[in-house]
Amino acid sequence: MNVLLIGGASKVMDTMIDKLNKSNHRIYLLTGQKGKDKERGISRKRVFEKYDFLYDSESVKDVMESVRPEIVLFMGAYDTNFEWKHHGRTESVRYTSSLINILSAYSMLGGGRFVYLSSQEVFSNSYANDIPETEKVSPKGFKALAVAQGEELCGNYRNMQDVDTVVLRLDQVYSVPQKGQEESNPCYRMCLEALKRGSISANGRNSFSMLYVNDAVELIYKVMTAEQVGQPCYHISSMEEINEMEFAQIIIEKMGAGITITDQSVGEKYRHILDGRNYQNEFGQRIFTHYPEGVGEVAAFMKRYSDSFLKSEDAGGGWGGRLLHGTKVAAKSLLPLLENLICFVIFYILYDRAAGSQYFGRLDFYLLYVLLFAAIYGQQEAIFSALLASVGYCFRQTDGHIQFEILLDYNTYVWMAQLFIVGMVVGYIRDRLRHTQDDKEEELGYLYERIEDISEINDSNVRMKRNFEAQLVNHKDSLGKIYEITSSLERYETEEVLFYAAQVLGELMDSRDVALYIVANRDYARLFSATSPEARKLGNSVKDTAMGDMYHELSNGRVYINKNMEAELPLMASAVYAEDEMQLILMVWGIPWQRMTLSEANRLTVIGTLIQNASVRASRYLESLKGQRYIQGTSVLNEGAFTQLVKAFLDAKSKGLTECTLVEIVTGYQGYEQASALLESCIRQTDYMGTMEGGKLYILLSNTDLENAEGVRDRFRMLGYESLLKEVLV
Repeated sequence: MNVLLIGGASKVMDTMIDKLNKSNHRIYLLTGQKGKDKERGISRKRVFEKYDFLYDSESVKDVMESVRPEIVLFMGAYDTNFEWKHHGRTESVRYTSSLINILSAYSMLGGGRFVYLSSQEVFSNSYANDIPETEKVSPKGFKALAVAQGEELCGNYRNMQDVDTVVLRLDQVYSVPQKGQEESNPCYRMCLEALKRGSISANGRNSFSMLYVNDAVELIYKVMTAEQVGQPCYHISSMEEINEMEFAQIIIEKMGAGITITDQSVGEKYRHILDGRNYQNEFGQRIFTHYPEGVGEVAAFMKRYSDSFLKSEDAGGGWGGRLLHGTKVAAKSLLPLLENLICFVIFYILYDRAAGSQYFGRLDFYLLYVLLFAAIYGQQEAIFSALLASVGYCFRQTDGHIQFEILLDYNTYVWMAQLFIVGMVVGYIRDRLRHTQDDKEEELGYLYERIEDISEINDSNVRMKRNFEAQLVNHKDSLGKIYEITSSLERYETEEVLFYAAQVLGELMDSRDVALYIVANRDYARLFSATSPEARKLGNSVKDTAMGDMYHELSNGRVYINKNMEAELPLMASAVYAEDEMQLILMVWGIPWQRMTLSEANRLTVIGTLIQNASVRASRYLESLKGQRYIQGTSVLNEGAFTQLVKAFLDAKSKGLTECTLVEIVTGYQGYEQASALLESCIRQTDYMGTMEGGKLYILLSNTDLENAEGVRDRFRMLGYESLLKEVLV
């Protein structure tokens, strides 16, 4: 499926991406971030396509139309793009508007499922019983209010626009944090407190439940991929009740001795447990990580990297940091005033020196001073400079006159009014020009962003177009190659079918490392042909128990995909059945992980079916000629049949598809019947006996080199049969 994830980088997001990758879904990511200088946290390699657009961008609609996702997962309460701690009021508005924009864009597609992640934060009261989905929400705080409003928006779009929206309210989700990254859950808080103070404050009257991130993602995934859901809202909860005292005790056990508990069990009892029974009844539920294991991982990690968490907590929090920050802010605000004062002193000196001058006496330096700051800084600084100029003028004029005489002069006030009017007019014009320029720059920036967004979407569409074209071409080629397989396998002799099946399988799967194993009995599979040394690394014989999960998948009729990237096992494998019995195992190495998808698994299944048809026809043909191929009463092939078989093996050996050794029995046998009965116990089911060169008895050892053949000859010698190695067919 095409899955669109919406949210910033977080542990929940990372875990969900890993889950979707393992399940072979095509992942698209809308990060909600803009700007190449931002830390995005998720590489493009982990997702099919990533869009770094803000949620309120017009490009969201283009993204939806381009991706056309079957599933949209909005992180909601777990989205790291919102600064709830410091900007709760403004972020709540941005959160709601962003969600409306996303829902509106998605509703226009007319299909798919929208999954909204809410949390237990929408309930703030204490509840004696587990909280059902029908309980009225009681949010407190900007984040809780915004998340609850998001639930209502999803419900409105479900009822009015017929959008398949599902709200999932989760327990408090905890996980092993990133180094130095702050989280908001009791587990992190108590562990940090233990590291910082050596003690944990706990209230035994407070009870809650928590959910480990891996379990949370597994439960969310079930709702995302379900064909139908029974109700619009589910509570996802571990329903494992624990109080703070018990929780603190687990942390102490994991962190070691030296940490104490400060009992703060006062006040009324507070209980907060989500009722997840509706989810359990519909989807089934199993919690894999319980408190001792999950909390233990968190506590061990934070203790190991305690320096990073403590530094992060204390950074900028001391009085020195606050003083430095305040000084910087004050300096930035006072800098224009300081410049104004310095320039005033300079112009005051110039005015004083020019007084009585023949050339500069009529030049008004104060007016120039006011005009300068009005033009540079605008109205505010113009008024301040006019005020300073007036004070300076009056102070200069009182020198040598009766004090305050100048204040009674009408011309003084005319001159002051001139300064203020000119300064305010010029400053106003400067402010208007600056605002106009800012508006133009903002508009230009918006247009540039739109061009960048459209270019990014276009580039993304081009990449997807090329990818889909490649898939289409490969699909068409596959049809041709499949026909080639069916036709070519029928052209080969019956003994050659499986050799060339391996060769064509490698061509179709675009892999140089392919192996075919024959299931000799229900416990063992023996190598028949392989196209490279890499494909032979499991050995000539492998027991079913050594295959582990691969054999389990194959025995249940499914294609095996090596999701855990186990080094010894193939990346993909499929079994060929005949009459409900496993006959062949097809193994493929050397394919990139991007191709380990459901479509490739289906392709391998088709190839296996065609090989099955060809091999079954060949075996039935050989079975029908059994009386003509074997010497009567023995398991010894006659000269014609055995010669043909040997030629097929030697030809495959020359092409690197198999190993084989031809052994001639020279002495010790009187009749074929007695010899075949004795020698049969020394060879495998995949080895062959036959006659050549006028009745001489030969044994063809499949997947056996000269060194290993010596051991077989020793077993023959113990039975009284001498033998010779034959490397070429005479």
